[in-house]
Amino acid sequence: MNKKMIMKFFLLFLGTVEVCWACASASHLDTQHSEKDANCIEVILEQLNKKTKELQSYEAQVRYKFSQPLLESETIRKGVLYYVKNDKKSRLRINFQTLKQDDEKQQKYIEHYIFDGFWLTHIDYQIKAVKRYELAEPNKPMDAFDLASRNLPIIGFSKVQDLKKEFEIKIAEQQGGDVEGFIHLHLKVKPDSVYKDDYTSIDFWIDEKLYLPMKIVATSTEEDIYEIKFLKPKVNKKIDKKVFDFEIPDGFSVETEPLKKKEPK
Repeated sequence: MNKKMIMKFFLLFLGTVEVCWACASASHLDTQHSEKDANCIEVILEQLNKKTKELQSYEAQVRYKFSQPLLESETIRKGVLYYVKNDKKSRLRINFQTLKQDDEKQQKYIEHYIFDGFWLTHIDYQIKAVKRYELAEPNKPMDAFDLASRNLPIIGFSKVQDLKKEFEIKIAEQQGGDVEGFIHLHLKVKPDSVYKDDYTSIDFWIDEKLYLPMKIVATSTEEDIYEIKFLKPKVNKKIDKKVFDFEIPDGFSVETEPLKKKEPK
């Protein structure tokens, strides 16, 4: 599983947090006279940008499962996610701690992903290697939401008409495997979508009581399945700034990729 795909879906989580709060707002607008799904979704999408500013910090345990049904292969990684935003700058850190592959026993497997608004740093303790990617110009920090939207549309940041152009969006009915008390949003990629070569669908399960995401499932065109669960979330609670500090261990190789300069017009 490569870095790009991992970061896609964990950063997608940040957009999902907004979905849950907006769903809450939409559901309370008219509890006795429920709107049709299309209208509810419209309200959800329109209100997301307003709710984004409310998220100042987020911490949660993460369970990430990557399945390849055609190869009968499955890997599960567990770790912790941290996010803070202040002074127009955000930071994101994901610490993977364990790995379980197929029927093998869970083992210690440490990987860290740190984004500070300018650089994305990947520290792999297994191969003792560090890769750093410059993603923003000096003095022009990028928000983690914007970084995520480079790879796929973030609900709430993309325009409603753009989302509708790329996806068929609906509130899915509860299925046998669904947990009661959760909203299930289903995004089906349209045949002419710019994402048609990457995904067929993306699903979100949102906790109606806590108004927080519980699970994201994305299915690729190759029938691979990416599932992320968020456990024991802490919203807008103080996170020690030292969480985002890091040092490159002795003996680790370092590869740096500077920001690609735009060609002058």
